Amino acid sequence: MLSGTKAYNYPIAVGRAGFQWTGQKRITNVKNWPTWRPPAEMRKRQPKLPVVMSGGIYNPLGAKALYLGSTLYRIHGTSNAKSIGTASSSGCFRMHNKHVVHLAQRAGIGTRVVVLRKLPKSIAASIKGNKNRKNS
Repeated sequence: MLSGTKAYNYPIAVGRAGFQWTGQKRITNVKNWPTWRPPAEMRKRQPKLPVVMSGGIYNPLGAKALYLGSTLYRIHGTSNAKSIGTASSSGCFRMHNKHVVHLAQRAGIGTRVVVLRKLPKSIAASIKGNKNRKNS
């Protein structure tokens, strides 16, 4: 949010069915090119996953990760642009690397993150209205 009536709007990928959550958490850590440690339950579902993967261009966490509370969930970058706009993650929120870097410059440790199942109708209508005005 920039103010009570303005906010940045980023395209994201969200958790697939069975891996979604809603609620409020605070950003507790921000890391550049973070190391990825897939949880044991994820490696059990996908046995070919590594135990640990150093940060870098091929790392699924991308250029930056914003850690949400003490959960395993993060807002993080991705080099997989095709996943953006889908419900494909194991619960994390994926963004284009340039967008997560932009967000992290504005939302630091302690920032409250609110995750909703869907936007209230009034806000969704406002966003739709703004898109229509921009395209006119």
